[in-house]
Amino acid sequence: MAEQENFITYPVSFCAAGRRLAGEIIHGGEVSWEGSPHLVFLHEGLGSVGQWKDFPLFLCKKTKLPALVFDRWGYGKSEPCDKIGDVRYLHEEALASLPQVLAHFRIKRSVLVGHSDGGSIALMFAAAHPENVCCLITEAAHVFVEDVTLEGIREAVQVYKDTDLGERLVKYHSEKTALVFKRWSETWLAPSFREWNIENYLHKVNCPVLAIQGKDDPYGTPAQVEAILRQVSGPSSGLIVPDCGHIPHFQAREAVTQAMMDFIVASCSMV
Repeated sequence: MAEQENFITYPVSFCAAGRRLAGEIIHGGEVSWEGSPHLVFLHEGLGSVGQWKDFPLFLCKKTKLPALVFDRWGYGKSEPCDKIGDVRYLHEEALASLPQVLAHFRIKRSVLVGHSDGGSIALMFAAAHPENVCCLITEAAHVFVEDVTLEGIREAVQVYKDTDLGERLVKYHSEKTALVFKRWSETWLAPSFREWNIENYLHKVNCPVLAIQGKDDPYGTPAQVEAILRQVSGPSSGLIVPDCGHIPHFQAREAVTQAMMDFIVASCSMV
């Protein structure tokens, strides 16, 4: 249990969508869990609670909101998953698992912060459950597959083979590490995944949206942000971060945190 300026981080283990999942809740003594909007952090395709590091706690302090951070099925400390090549795995996370996760913690109004795969999940959830989302932030989200994405994943596969990347991921995924990497890389590189596209969900997203993309992201281009802004129904804004890759909240932390904080405060005041 970690404490910082009245916010306390508690580890949690729970069941949702028939799976055992793990995570953390961050709660401040002066903030009501029941009455407040909640930050909900959704990690990337190789991510976990641990890989967010101190960023969720930092954003809680800045916004004065409680938070939920959790490992999706197959990641981190959650139950292993051996499904590979499932074109609808992000749909299942957004439409089947996430609603149950939020219901378990009695979260009725969420501020979704989704990184990469997590951003895609956030968009689909907001389209299906607009009443439960105050606003959402995507970082490096995909709404369609680009050639640069597949090339970036092919390069990551080579890096995994040639370097200690796998050993470094073991810190977060333990004995599941090889399976986590295999699921991510082989699913995205499967021929059937080339036509994956969630743009048909975007017009149903009517909450405020902030879409963030690193200009030098090896897995996507600003075309992803442009597609999101062009097609969502609610107020939206984009932030293309110069000299930044796939992890804006680390690689451009000051600018990204300020943009997120301003957006969250403004959006929640509208609710």
